[in-house]
Amino acid sequence: MTAETENLAVALFSEVFMADQLARNLIGRALPKGMEISHFAVLNHLAHVNAERTPAQLAEAFHVTRGAMSNTLAKLERAGYVHIFPDWDDARRKQVTISPAGRAARDAAVASMAPVVADVIRALGPEKVRSVLPVLRELRARLDDTPKPGARKAAPRV
Repeated sequence: MTAETENLAVALFSEVFMADQLARNLIGRALPKGMEISHFAVLNHLAHVNAERTPAQLAEAFHVTRGAMSNTLAKLERAGYVHIFPDWDDARRKQVTISPAGRAARDAAVASMAPVVADVIRALGPEKVRSVLPVLRELRARLDDTPKPGARKAAPRV
């Protein structure tokens, strides 16, 4: 890596990390009382896919450990926002779906965040936001393809 590339990489990730921190802070304050960003993210995902998911599938989708996802799901289940039930095809696994209360909580969270997000878009300008989205999507896709630390490499094909 050249010095110029290294400087560009540091600048890019510094901006991404800072934007992430500021956005999480802003959105976290806009969420309904008691809802955390991780709760909203899972509810939003389940509402979007509109299908059952296993805790392992959710952990993989969010790039968190199964333990972290189980903790989040337990909180969501206690709040009545998700239903967790045995997988009828494999009793060792569980399935998770969003409940009507979870969908309502997700919708309330979206409604509470909308003005905050709209203010940011208005300040930046819709055209500028539209123009950066493809770059952010490509960055996310590339990062998603990056091997995870500690992940086993596939055995070479012979």
